[in-house]
Amino acid sequence: MVAVKTTRMASGPMAGLPLGKNPADVRRRIEAMEKLLERGFTIPGTRQVFGLDVILDLIPVGGDFIAAAMGIYMVIEARNLGMSKSAIARMLGNVGIDWALGLIPWVGMIPDFFFRSNTRNLKIIRKHLDKHYPSTVTIDQHA
Repeated sequence: MVAVKTTRMASGPMAGLPLGKNPADVRRRIEAMEKLLERGFTIPGTRQVFGLDVILDLIPVGGDFIAAAMGIYMVIEARNLGMSKSAIARMLGNVGIDWALGLIPWVGMIPDFFFRSNTRNLKIIRKHLDKHYPSTVTIDQHA
């Protein structure tokens, strides 16, 4: 019997992303999660983008917990990169503020258009990666 090492996710919205623990793989996963949560969709006829975070706000209470759990995933990845406790605390604060604002029924989705906790957290993680792992830097391409 031969052991097979899986290196990429097989299916789903995160398909094709690497499973490795190296900083470049972590960067790709975190960037994909941020895009899914904050910039996955565009309002037709406008340039206004939104993500799954806003859509989950349509599910009372439970949607906010799901979105917060997905945001916490990014914090866990950051902790595994060895980021400082102060950076982790700021990231947790961003997720907490987003979660608390989202708990306001029906109105809670409005702040998600303006306070994008996952985008803020991605910026914190990128700063760390760019400083400590410069080989992971990628060039953003906007279509």
